[in-house]
Amino acid sequence: MKVEIWSDVACPWCYVGKRRFEEAVEEFDGEVEVTWRSFELEPDAPDVRDEPLDELLAQKYGGGKEQARQMIERMSQMAEGEGLEFNLMDAKAGNTFDAHRLIHFAADRGTSDAMKERLLRAYMTEGQRVSDRETLVSLAEDVGLDAEEARTMLATDDYVDAVRHDERTARELGCRGVPFFVIAGRYQLTGAQPADTFLEALRSAADELEPAQQDAGIVCDDEGCRVEVS
Repeated sequence: MKVEIWSDVACPWCYVGKRRFEEAVEEFDGEVEVTWRSFELEPDAPDVRDEPLDELLAQKYGGGKEQARQMIERMSQMAEGEGLEFNLMDAKAGNTFDAHRLIHFAADRGTSDAMKERLLRAYMTEGQRVSDRETLVSLAEDVGLDAEEARTMLATDDYVDAVRHDERTARELGCRGVPFFVIAGRYQLTGAQPADTFLEALRSAADELEPAQQDAGIVCDDEGCRVEVS
């Protein structure tokens, strides 16, 4: 079963969605092949932003820093329920384009999932700056990739077209927020759905839907990051 997942490494809901999807895969009676697709929540972001996350959220949504901190706390509590530790007040916002290139680089070496996981943890839990190329090289080395190869790749335009292709495809599919899942090329699910929802979609795709159902697909608009969220 082939599954494509569009997400960003600076997206808390994407990390939660990854865990819930993994739970569904454990229950699913079949093989699942995941392809990670690139999606930038804030493609025009500078490489470095020094403002803490509560200040950035307050600027975007209004309501002040206290309301933003409450949002962060609710998100952290939800993540904890999935076995994840979020330290979002330590998160260092910035551009994620190079991080997406690194995931494509890792995919060509069979370690895309490990690379995706490492980047998410680096941003959400460890407060590492995933827009910094030397940080990315270190994270690549953590998952067994060659540091010099990763450094050389990041200094070139390698995988730029791959990232842009993913983003263009997302727009063509009508993807406006992440995480965004396409299962077997026909089921579309948006957001960090409950594991049971993912499992139902996997099983339905495996059961070979009737032609009319295949054309219709399943679109779930539930909680999840939106494009304007950083």
